[in-house]
Amino acid sequence: MERRRAPAANYRYRQRRFWDALYRQEGAEPREWLGGLSRFLPQLEAELRPGDRILVLGCGNSALSHDLHQLGYTDVTSIDFSPACIAAMRARHARCPGLRWAVMDIRALAFPDATFDVVLEKGTLDVLMVEETDPWHVSPQATAAMHRVLSEVSRVLCPGGCFISITFAQPHFRKPHYAQEAFGWSLRHVACGDQDGDAGAFHYFLYIMRKGQPLDPLDLAMGHRLHQPPPPPAPPPPALPDDDEDYLFAIQL
Repeated sequence: MERRRAPAANYRYRQRRFWDALYRQEGAEPREWLGGLSRFLPQLEAELRPGDRILVLGCGNSALSHDLHQLGYTDVTSIDFSPACIAAMRARHARCPGLRWAVMDIRALAFPDATFDVVLEKGTLDVLMVEETDPWHVSPQATAAMHRVLSEVSRVLCPGGCFISITFAQPHFRKPHYAQEAFGWSLRHVACGDQDGDAGAFHYFLYIMRKGQPLDPLDLAMGHRLHQPPPPPAPPPPALPDDDEDYLFAIQL
């Protein structure tokens, strides 16, 4: 069956020139995807310690890194593949020496193994899926891109370290990508409601992966299914007899 094409506007979210143009226009004025830190702070604080070395993937012009610094998490490195973004954020937060900024591709992190205690992303990995039109059958290209990024995240996490992913993606769509034995981490998730407290109106999810802990067997099985080929299309139903023809035969009898 031919795959439907994603809306044309979606493609731009994977293009560096789109983000460079946006950040040249907006500068470092905060823009939040999935809301600000206050929305998920209770869940996040349960996983963080004040001395943690934190890496923020795809920081954009979010205030997340600065807000973490203000709360006492003073060792925060933030990366983005847009030079315009990093230049703007570095200038805006020049007086916060504990905040470091670097232009970097999340598919090829330029850090030694086991550098960070925490890797954090908010909506960044969703960009890898913007061209997908069927969340039940993700293309091999998107699956491979996700695996490459997660392999890098696992590599730079220290033993006992934590990867936290914040996204709208529901567990049955996102957990198979995270539940890969090769990454060497456990997996759990927390669902959060909107800021007004109406959990039924608006959901997003925090996925928490702890390096060095085993996957639950059910999650492991879900991860195995990610690499199984899709089932063949069902055969067409048999043709039904023509009602008019049956009626004529009945008259002859």
